[in-house]
Amino acid sequence: MCFILRKIMKYIKLLVSMFMLISINVYAEKIPFTDIISLPDTDDVVLSPDGKHIAFTSKVDTETHQGILVVLFNTETNKSKNLIFSNNEKYTISNIFWGSDDVLLIKARFPSSKRGTLVTETRLLKLDINTKKLSGVLSKSFLKRLHYISNVLTDVIDLLPEDEDHILMGINYLGQFNGKGIVKVAITEEGSTSIYQHPREFVSRWLTDSKHNARIAVSLEEAVYTVFEKLPNGEMRTLWQFEAFSKQQVWPRGFGADHNILYVKALHNDKNAIFTVDLTDPKLTKKLVFNHKRRDVSGRLRRNKETNEFVGIGYHYWQEDYKAFVKALDTALPNTKNLLLDKSKDGNKYILFASNDNEPGVYYIGDRKNSRIEFLAAKYNKLTPDVLSEKEKISYKARDGLKIHGYLTYPKGAKKESLPVIIFPHGGPISFDGSGFDYWTQFFANKGYAVLQMNFRGSSGYGHDFMQQGLAAWGQAMQDDVEDGARWLIKEGIANKDKMCIAGASYGGYAALMGAVKTPELYQCVISFAGVTDVQAIVLNSQKYMNHEVVEKQVGDQYFKLRDNSPILHADKIKAPVLLIHGTEDRIVRVDHSEEMYDELESEDKNVQFVPIENADHYLSNNKHRLQTFRAMDKFLDKYLPVKSE
Repeated sequence: MCFILRKIMKYIKLLVSMFMLISINVYAEKIPFTDIISLPDTDDVVLSPDGKHIAFTSKVDTETHQGILVVLFNTETNKSKNLIFSNNEKYTISNIFWGSDDVLLIKARFPSSKRGTLVTETRLLKLDINTKKLSGVLSKSFLKRLHYISNVLTDVIDLLPEDEDHILMGINYLGQFNGKGIVKVAITEEGSTSIYQHPREFVSRWLTDSKHNARIAVSLEEAVYTVFEKLPNGEMRTLWQFEAFSKQQVWPRGFGADHNILYVKALHNDKNAIFTVDLTDPKLTKKLVFNHKRRDVSGRLRRNKETNEFVGIGYHYWQEDYKAFVKALDTALPNTKNLLLDKSKDGNKYILFASNDNEPGVYYIGDRKNSRIEFLAAKYNKLTPDVLSEKEKISYKARDGLKIHGYLTYPKGAKKESLPVIIFPHGGPISFDGSGFDYWTQFFANKGYAVLQMNFRGSSGYGHDFMQQGLAAWGQAMQDDVEDGARWLIKEGIANKDKMCIAGASYGGYAALMGAVKTPELYQCVISFAGVTDVQAIVLNSQKYMNHEVVEKQVGDQYFKLRDNSPILHADKIKAPVLLIHGTEDRIVRVDHSEEMYDELESEDKNVQFVPIENADHYLSNNKHRLQTFRAMDKFLDKYLPVKSE
């Protein structure tokens, strides 16, 4: 990446970010959709503990090479060098982070099969930034000593900041239900790998305290979670026990500077909030640290590396110095959401990410001592606020009176009436659509469609009761909320009732197909990417995993009802043209779902297209796969829901 060019662009980008110039009020000139849907030009920006280096991933798209490059930038010399390249085919780089000042850790994943079960294998790699030597953190000789090799080998529990040669990882090396143990793993030639904590049955997660002792274990057995504290004598004390999705949930998040103070997530006035618990207190009293009145608190806990104390979560801070610091950043960049991504160990240098609906993101590097912040890189080089659409917060009432929140994105410069519309329910379904850049939404808006994203009941973020209304409710009231959103758009005069398509991915793909089943007259076309078509199959397939009972609670255990709410049984009811797209190596929703749905629609002589994306995963991690997917959608929409140019 050319950092000289970046410095020239810095002040231009700052002006764009700070002033957000308003575009003309006619349909804006369309931009190439490849610019919107391609992988980010710069992503996963991380700062070394000493603040001397920044590592990031960079998209490579040339005639001879397509993939991801890991780049190293020296903050003192302003020089960069390439470290490694991956074509994202045999394996995908999922993220990078620092193990020490000289060792970069890389999480990679690839599709595989284990004992006849399709799985995603994950591996943790170590990269010496000085020699560029890349290898697995777990040596072949160590792996040969294990009784069982788990498909998940990326669970980093503790980076051991005072020990540059080791990290702690959670690994199941005895078998599926024997639970995880902890391995002290060497990340340099000077270190040696050894067992740190033997596995305990059904334990799926460990936490270490501020003294790096294995202190908290979380087990799962028959949809019941138990949180244990490991005592100095080795005994396990039960702290909390609760059923999946119950109001009694208490989730340990991490220890503060005091090795007896545990931060937990639990409910406060029906919303997820952050508390502290003193483990020396026999009553385990929860003390409220941070909550939001209207929303669940979510995100990663933020730690002050100087004091080792937690100071915030996500975009929110409760420690006064950090609150003041972030407020100053927000004053300097008032028109973006500003996320403090990373800080050096001494607290001086930091990485800031500024973004919003129509700003995909700008990375800045800051220096607190010199009160300086400089442009580092744009997440997408060709996308700026003047060419992208903003999201508008909306709400409507479902047929039973429940208030549903969501977002509406208009085509740039369009009149807000009688528009062609994409109804776009999210995946999960225990997830939510929020503000911020979304390449799917921008793709649709750039083609001239208004896009409705609704957080139907069962979505996360709106409290426990709201989420619970989605349990075992696929195709029922959750689906009605989607339909009610479409009809609200028509009633408000925003949507042209004869120009409406429903599209989605994963659960959203399921909702798109069920929308076509339940209200065949409402939609003129249907797009399902990696959509679930047989709900019963999802539950039955989960029997191979520890969380089977949790899946039954979430999706349902009445198989006749699951089948009845599966699109695959109702192909005869669908009238609109259907586009099915699915990655052949999808390990979240198997490609069988789309293959079998295609066969059913074909047998009913329906208008259906099936586009298998060879070797693609559930997340479209490979740029080539993204292009294939969106070219298919682009062509399909042009045929069945064309938009007139103004």
